[in-house]
Amino acid sequence: MQRLEKLIHYLSNDFLGGPRPWKLAWVVNLQKGGTLIVYLAMIWAYGASGPAVWIMLALHGSYGLIWIMKDLAFPDPNWQRKVTIGAGLIAFLVVLGPYWLIGWVVFSGVSEGLQNLAGLAFAIIVYALGVALMIGADAQKYFTLRLKSGLIEDGMFARVRHPNYLGEIMIYGSFALVAWHWLPVLILAVIWSLYFTSNIAAKERSLSRHPGWGAYAERTGRLLPKLR
Repeated sequence: MQRLEKLIHYLSNDFLGGPRPWKLAWVVNLQKGGTLIVYLAMIWAYGASGPAVWIMLALHGSYGLIWIMKDLAFPDPNWQRKVTIGAGLIAFLVVLGPYWLIGWVVFSGVSEGLQNLAGLAFAIIVYALGVALMIGADAQKYFTLRLKSGLIEDGMFARVRHPNYLGEIMIYGSFALVAWHWLPVLILAVIWSLYFTSNIAAKERSLSRHPGWGAYAERTGRLLPKLR
């Protein structure tokens, strides 16, 4: 796992070396914030229409705008570091870029998307809950750590140690559900198994240095809340 973490860290920060002209946040915001425009262009180019098309646009497009609002209101310090040109391109083209393929499979007609209205309603509910969880957790972490350092053990973090990752999984999982195709599932499986697993492991190791970690880890779940 530590070898994977080192590789991910190199690709995300130092790939190919050289100058560091941009913050990682700028790269992430460009991709996420540009989703609505990219998706509208795809819909126009393919002449796409139908419930799955417009719901995909509404969900994924609005999430990009929500992300920009979040970054303006309470930016994550982890995204403010400057990275090399190579690392920025890796983030944009290899890690974040494939997310646009989730919409592409529907807009291009590769998949008709989910047609069942109850299923689409379920996807919208999962998306809304995921956004609330991710935004709530990031806001709580940002404002709490401005006042005190150490573990955050209440609120969104009372039952699960990484509610922001859980929220993001729910968000992108809802997009894959609307797409109703194997390609988005494959894309998410690769990104989650590599980047999410690596980042969560590194975060756990950092948190474990704080007093009370053992008891906190025992009563909470890593991604799924412990109800007891």
